[in-house]
Amino acid sequence: MPQMSSHQPGTPCWAELATPDVEVAKAFYAGLFGWDARTPPDPATGGYTMFTLGGAEGHEVAAVTPLLAEGRQPVWTGYVSVADTAGACKAVLEQGGHVHLDPQPVPGRGTAAVCADPMGAVFGLWQPEGFAGAAFAGDRDTFCWSELACRDIDAARSFYSAVFGWSAETAPFAGGTSTYTTFSLDGRRVAGMVQMNEAWPAEIPPHWMVYFAADDTDAACERVTRLGGTVSVPPSDTPFGRLAVVGDPHGAYFSLIRPADPLPGA
Repeated sequence: MPQMSSHQPGTPCWAELATPDVEVAKAFYAGLFGWDARTPPDPATGGYTMFTLGGAEGHEVAAVTPLLAEGRQPVWTGYVSVADTAGACKAVLEQGGHVHLDPQPVPGRGTAAVCADPMGAVFGLWQPEGFAGAAFAGDRDTFCWSELACRDIDAARSFYSAVFGWSAETAPFAGGTSTYTTFSLDGRRVAGMVQMNEAWPAEIPPHWMVYFAADDTDAACERVTRLGGTVSVPPSDTPFGRLAVVGDPHGAYFSLIRPADPLPGA
């Protein structure tokens, strides 16, 4: 797969797992995707660990970090590349969103922030200054798609258009009981949005879902179970490919898909 040296501003660029046990996560994702893990010895990094393909620096595909606050839920967070984190946070606030983590510089790497849209769905912002994000994306065992699930798709369309410049095309989905929206930037698909209909339990809040590509979704789900994870939504065929929703041993959920068509980054 081709190595990526940059991500266009306004496109998803990185996926980061927050977990209560980094060592358990390292073993689980090594068994599932074949990822190696590299934790810098400097304690100032706080245990921030890079997942890589092949173990080499420059082959980063995702990251794992210890949970910073007791009681927080383990979660995968997707990041969007931006040219100016402070400016993007300002746009988030102007559009009714929230900034959970103000821009934080990572020396020699970039600047990060964590935000939420007006419905409460959380996402990250990354301004690269030496580290662009995922070196491989859109292919087997890598981050391949970001998808928003929410109930107010009109509000979401307006918000993400204003913040990232995304255009949106919405079509019927799930037999006409829901809709699916494709977000694009400069004519390129960058993310999706599914409308949460009455089939979604009321207690599930709006959220962003991180997707990883699999050669065989069914086989990957079998590995998930064997490694101590759970399969929340069993594999099924969709217009976009064979899809499943799974959780790691600590309950951080993500999706697996064998894409029907090449996804961005492939």
